[in-house]
This record gives sequence, C-alpha cells and structure tokens, in this order.
Amino acid sequence: MSRVVLITGGNRGIGLSIAKRFLTLGDTVVVTSRSGDPISGLNVVQCDVTSTESVDAAFKQIEETFGPVEVAIANAGVTKDKLLVRMADEDIDDVLNTNLFGAIRVARRATRSMTQARSGRIIFVSSVVALMGSAGQVNYAASKSGLVGAARSLAREIGSRGVTINVVAPGFIDTEMTAVLSDERKAQIVGNIPLGRYGSAAEVADVVAFLASADAQYITGAVIPVDGGLGMGH
Repeated sequence: MSRVVLITGGNRGIGLSIAKRFLTLGDTVVVTSRSGDPISGLNVVQCDVTSTESVDAAFKQIEETFGPVEVAIANAGVTKDKLLVRMADEDIDDVLNTNLFGAIRVARRATRSMTQARSGRIIFVSSVVALMGSAGQVNYAASKSGLVGAARSLAREIGSRGVTINVVAPGFIDTEMTAVLSDERKAQIVGNIPLGRYGSAAEVADVVAFLASADAQYITGAVIPVDGGLGMGH
C-alpha cells in the first residue's frame, strides 16, 4: 500500500536519491528544503528544521494534503568544517541545530500520529564519522553521533507503540559534497576503504528503503553502516 513518506533535505544528494527510491515503491513522497523550490516529479514543502514552528507547519501541510506521515527520514544536514581551535560558536551551533536538533524536532513531530496509529518508521541519516571521528569535524561528528543516542532512546520510548527508529551511517558517498575534494584527498580516502571505492547515493537509499519495509519490522535502535567497510569495528 502507498505510504506517505517524508524526507528532509530531499532536494539533492542522498536525500534526493532516497526520495526517488521511494517513488519506485509507489509511495507518496514529500521532500523538504529550506527554499521550498519545486523539483520535477516530487512533492516539495518548505521547511527549516532549525525551527520548531517551521517543522510543525510542514507536517500540518503534509497531513492536510496527503495524510499522516508514515515514514519520516531525517536527512537534512550541513557542514562547517574547521579545526576546533578555529571554530566559532556559530559553526558549532548551526551544525548541531540542523543535524541533531533538527532531526529530533522532526522525530518528535512524527511520533504524534505514528504512536496513535501504532505503526511507523523513523530513520536518521548519520555518518561514518559519528563513531570514527574526523579531524576538522568536531561539530559534525558530535551532531552525527548524537543521532545514535537519540534514536536508541526514542526506540525504547515508543517501541511498544509499533514504531521503529533506526540510523543509517553512510561513508564516503559520491555526491556534490565529496566532488569538491582534491584528487589526492580522494585517493587517500579510497585507500582506507576495504571495498576500494566511493559508495553511491542509490546504495544508501536501498538500505533506507529496507529499514522502512515490512522486512525490517523487527529492527529498531540499529545503526546500519553503508561505508564499504571504512568504519569497521566502530
């Protein structure tokens, strides 16, 4: 049956690939972006996940137009990379407010209808650096590792209501964000990946789709790496 699927930050990269994957499943897909600019073939709602009011307004618009959100994927994220000694408060606040607090806002709003329906899927998109760490990304790694604790705590809160919450942790994925890296840096990264290549956004989307499927109904509080083995042991 067609579900109402929400993907935050679904206007590009991994988020857009996730949206397209759910379209192939016949779901009603709604993506959010800060701009709210239209995307061909997709339903788009403007939403700034750093604002509770904006998140509430986006959910209300979706509910009134399509019905309750049954699958919520918190993917919206930003980076402001610097060595910590040079990192301003704004760099810390913006990344945490978007990547971590934004996902928590989305999950909090999604649980309203999901717990009433005694069914639902919430999926956080984290990163391999969440548990490995990455020099110059103290703020980003903190935000992405925080998603694990948040997801596992929420899984314990709402598991009895039939709602699952899981985390996908992509490694280095071939997107616009990684395309700007130098050839030398790309070679260094690939040299540390056991499978010897970057991942594709479609491969991340496949795992997200699995976690939202009936095949994953007994999986909750899990962290699924999609990183070619880069984070092995973490």
